[in-house]
Amino acid sequence: MSAAAEAKAAGYGGIAAASRVTKLARSTIGRGLKDLRDPGSLGRKVRRKGGGSPRLATKDPTLLADLERLLEPATMGDPMRALRWVSKSHDKLATALRAMGHKVSSSSIPKLLGELKYCRHSNRKTKEGGKHPDRDAQFEYINAKVEEFQVDDQPVISIDAKKKELLGEFKNGGSDYSPQGRPIEVNTHDFEDKELGKVVPYGVYDIGANDGYVSLGIDHDTGQFAVNSVRLWLDRIGRARYLGMSRLMITADGGGSNGSRLRLWKWSLQQLADETGLTIQVCHYPPGTSKWNKIEHRMFCFITQNWRAMPLVSLYVAIALIANTTTKKGLSISCELDRNTYPKGIKVSDAEMASLNITRDAFHPEWNYKISPRNPNMKR
Repeated sequence: MSAAAEAKAAGYGGIAAASRVTKLARSTIGRGLKDLRDPGSLGRKVRRKGGGSPRLATKDPTLLADLERLLEPATMGDPMRALRWVSKSHDKLATALRAMGHKVSSSSIPKLLGELKYCRHSNRKTKEGGKHPDRDAQFEYINAKVEEFQVDDQPVISIDAKKKELLGEFKNGGSDYSPQGRPIEVNTHDFEDKELGKVVPYGVYDIGANDGYVSLGIDHDTGQFAVNSVRLWLDRIGRARYLGMSRLMITADGGGSNGSRLRLWKWSLQQLADETGLTIQVCHYPPGTSKWNKIEHRMFCFITQNWRAMPLVSLYVAIALIANTTTKKGLSISCELDRNTYPKGIKVSDAEMASLNITRDAFHPEWNYKISPRNPNMKR
């Protein structure tokens, strides 16, 4: 505007002179003169109508329709709706759209979702605590043991049970995209559906391979169930991956079905050692530090993210959501149903405990110990 004002003040030849001095195009100075003659136009947009990059949805007419189709709840088992079983993150939505032939980046997804009037709707969740004077020392001890096993190409697994989950139209933690004003409706009360029941996901995470296995139990979470989950991992994955396996290291928290004080856990591990011929090293995390267990922040957190706000309406849905959990770092998870029953209240006698071939480590023997086969010549 200042160049136009100078041109106007100069009179005849002012536009040419102002153009030479300012290096602005004569047409630009001419438009400035028009604005000066019409002061009311100064509060309006400077950009011409239609200026700037066109909207993605304008350039690609089918983009919004395809995105909305990905976001809609899918019919169960429909092969065209793969995202029904994965987290609808911006990255994954963009990847799916690119696979459908659209040119779109993850940074464009929030704006497109806004155009569709989609927003996040919530469920909820929280907590943890505790401190032990030898907490850090136990972490260092576990780390040294893990390195020792990995140097010898022996498997190290992190295990734990995820909390029991109700099957049916019940509230699930987290939030996901759905049309504005239409959150996913679930039952008002969390009373167990007697026909569907509940499931217990027990996980085994291979630390070196960044690979997971989940045994989905339908009965009680006991020491026998925990050890059978390890047994299934060995049968399905472990033996084929570690051909020279002679030892197995397990890291676990200190409570629950794999608790450091639980007799049935140790008794069941002894049976596994006898069956397989493996020496099993166990290291428990100190009290109040279960979230430091690798399986929590390398596997379970991604499962939780993947099924956020998704009611687990059936066994099929629970298995599908777990098995389709992936990460950019290559995590893959296998999941299968364990229909066995695991009765509560099984007592392990003093005589049975005395028969265990257990060697306790010098450092915190209540947390660190190994269980060896009672028949060391047994073929693996």
